[in-house]
Amino acid sequence: MIEPHGGKLINRLIEGEKSRELQAAAQSLPVIQLNAFEVSDLEMLAIGAFSPLEGFMRREDYLSVLGKKRLANGLAWTLPVTLAVAEEQAESLKKAKSVALADPSGTRLAVLQVEEVYPYDQEAESIAVFTTANSDHPGARYVASRGNWLVGGAVEVFRRPNEDHAFSKYQMDPADTRRIFAERGWNRVVGFQTRNPVHRAHEYIQKSALEIVDGLLLHPIAGETKADDLSLEIRLRCYEVLLENYYPTDRVLLALNPASMRYAGPREAIFHALIRKNFGCTHFIVGRDHAGVGNYYGPYDAQKIFKEFGADELGIAPLFYENTFYCRECVGMASLKTCCHGKESRVFLSGTQVRKVLTEGGQLPSEFTRPEVAAVLHEAFNQSVAQQGA
Repeated sequence: MIEPHGGKLINRLIEGEKSRELQAAAQSLPVIQLNAFEVSDLEMLAIGAFSPLEGFMRREDYLSVLGKKRLANGLAWTLPVTLAVAEEQAESLKKAKSVALADPSGTRLAVLQVEEVYPYDQEAESIAVFTTANSDHPGARYVASRGNWLVGGAVEVFRRPNEDHAFSKYQMDPADTRRIFAERGWNRVVGFQTRNPVHRAHEYIQKSALEIVDGLLLHPIAGETKADDLSLEIRLRCYEVLLENYYPTDRVLLALNPASMRYAGPREAIFHALIRKNFGCTHFIVGRDHAGVGNYYGPYDAQKIFKEFGADELGIAPLFYENTFYCRECVGMASLKTCCHGKESRVFLSGTQVRKVLTEGGQLPSEFTRPEVAAVLHEAFNQSVAQQGA
């Protein structure tokens, strides 16, 4: 089994008597109320998906990640994991030894040991991470909306975020997926990152990868995404009908990734790979414009960034794929590497085009998506239209 990043799978979920003691102590501590994005980061820290991190970053790690794409100890890491507060709260926290962390409803979840409180440059972070501070970029817009001070320190989580998850059957921690891989005898596992329903091009890539590994971890984002992305419920229904009808069930595991999307393109491709390494994957699929948004990154920048790291530095093997499509002349799925026909023979549909077809009551072509998936999407969009008209 592949080692977690940094060599040890972190566990910051506290149980038993200590959990009860922490919960009681948290009632008298100052409170930082987290937003939904920060709650998902807290969950990732708690279950070890962000190993080797034990909490929100202190200044030395934060600056090293922005400037060098590595933690202060030199370990590869490409995105900041931070907790922001307003300046007024930062001043009071400088004297605190620990603080309670609460979800948006005010429910206390964890205790953070306050190791450092420091200012940061929001615009500089966005330019380093996203290549832009433009408010059109969802990641840069989010950074600009946060407080301008950061609180660093280890966390101890006594109440798991989203513990009453509506999709708990797919809620699997790194320790769980690693156990399942071992039970199934999977030594080589490929991870696939997704925040959209799987269409035919995705299916083609996944099955190509399955030819060289033992199993596939289909690992959709369960945290925050863009407002116009499909809900997790709809996406999971699409995955279910697809796996039921078109995949060998003993070679695929569907599990949720509690993380939120940052839309950081190349840096997020590395970030996603390291997360899947912690979940036990040995390989990770990197396609065209991975974690991209708008025109902020080149179409293959997310693949090129892997060259910045040594062969053994990441510890997980990327599998690079070209843009894939259905070719009417080839009468099958193909890519720019395998198809000699012109654009007029290729079936591409953007997310915008898909939404337009569904909104207008049209049929998605079978060359783009499986009919079972199309049926789920049609039903979801029809329900949405009906609710809007009610």
